Amino acid sequence: MSDLTPQSETPTPTTDKITQAARETIYLCNFRVSVDGEWLCLRELNDISLTPDPEPAHEDPKDPIAIERLNLMNMAKLSIKGLIESALNLGRTLDSDYAPLQQFFVVMEHCLKHGLKTKKTFLGQNKSFWGALELVEKLTPEAGEITASVKDLPGLKTPLGRGRAWLRLALMQKKLSDYMKTIINRKDLLSEFYEPNALMMEEEGAVIAGLLVGLNVIDANLCMKGEDLDSQVGVIDFSMYLKDGGHSSKSAEGDGQITAILDQKNYVEELNRHLSASVNNLQAKVDALEKSNTKLTEELAVANNRIITLQEDVERVKEESSYQLESRKALRSDSAADGQALGETRKQLKEETLLRLDVEKELEVQIGMKQEMELSMKMLEKDICEKQDALVELRQQLEDLRAINQQLGHKSQSVDASSKQKSEVITRLEEKINQMSGTVKQLETSEKHLVKQARNLNSAAGKLLQLQQ
Repeated sequence: MSDLTPQSETPTPTTDKITQAARETIYLCNFRVSVDGEWLCLRELNDISLTPDPEPAHEDPKDPIAIERLNLMNMAKLSIKGLIESALNLGRTLDSDYAPLQQFFVVMEHCLKHGLKTKKTFLGQNKSFWGALELVEKLTPEAGEITASVKDLPGLKTPLGRGRAWLRLALMQKKLSDYMKTIINRKDLLSEFYEPNALMMEEEGAVIAGLLVGLNVIDANLCMKGEDLDSQVGVIDFSMYLKDGGHSSKSAEGDGQITAILDQKNYVEELNRHLSASVNNLQAKVDALEKSNTKLTEELAVANNRIITLQEDVERVKEESSYQLESRKALRSDSAADGQALGETRKQLKEETLLRLDVEKELEVQIGMKQEMELSMKMLEKDICEKQDALVELRQQLEDLRAINQQLGHKSQSVDASSKQKSEVITRLEEKINQMSGTVKQLETSEKHLVKQARNLNSAAGKLLQLQQ
């Protein structure tokens, strides 16, 4: 640490402040942590120049609470981005043991705890964000299911454990971003739980809520019955978000190309999944239409059979009515003693005519139903043809996307090969540098030997001159 201060110049108060500030930022021996883009970078302290910059006049010191909010927002951004990238590369449903997911919940817990008001209860002072999360149930009725599930969990005894369980259930339902936006927009209700300068009350909270939208592409299956959410220690592991700043400039261009190709690949895979889902939905609709079509054909066959039976009944009624008319004519020629039988036949004739009218009406109704069924059959056949054409087009698009996906895979393989070649060239250069440093050391040692020999020769020459004199 003493090598950092210049020895030739006397220390001034300004340089003392700068060296003190540099020493305060040292982590992990001779390294410090700095923000480079979207990552935390480790840089050696020897690379930091300690020369004082011209201080601007009338500059107020930054608010430490604002710095805390900014740091929490950056950590949330890093954890969300790392979780999405690792989950997409993993390509499966996440569980409770996944380290980036655990770190995300820890970061969210720190964000929700920032600026909480301390409430005095019967058992002492309480400081938990569970009360703020319960507001979502009042603002969004559909969130009542999550709150009820959290309250029904048997292993939760503290408000902190309930808040952690609520975050996990909201992430599994892919509603975390919507619920956070809902409570952030009601700052009049949040003021009961948070200080005015808390993260949830400032614009950093809205930024985090917007970043949480990206987590809707992640599928998580978390089992909370066996976890002890009440006594977990929420410590942020910064090593997951650190990278070496010394080598970032060398491979920035290659990493940019690789990330662009990976982004294209992820986009194509997502589009492929959506298309396959739409194809499955259309196939299910086609199957349903085919089932309804077979059902309608069966109903049409039944209706045709019913019409045939009704027509046979009408013909039978006509034959009976004609037979009764002939019998009535024959009865008229008979004597008056047969008048009673004639009245009975007239009654039967009226009944048969009424029955005939009813049968004709039912026949007309069945004919109308048959026409409607035929029209609906035609419309269904037309719809099925359109769906089949759409299926053919979607399958063609799916084949094109698969070809594009294969091309992108070949490109990613070529990029990996080029990166391996670059790494091999770098290792060769490092070996050459080591060889050159060895030769330099050998030259220095030989130079020291030559200097010693020259001094010995000078001393011998001086002695000879003294002897000659």
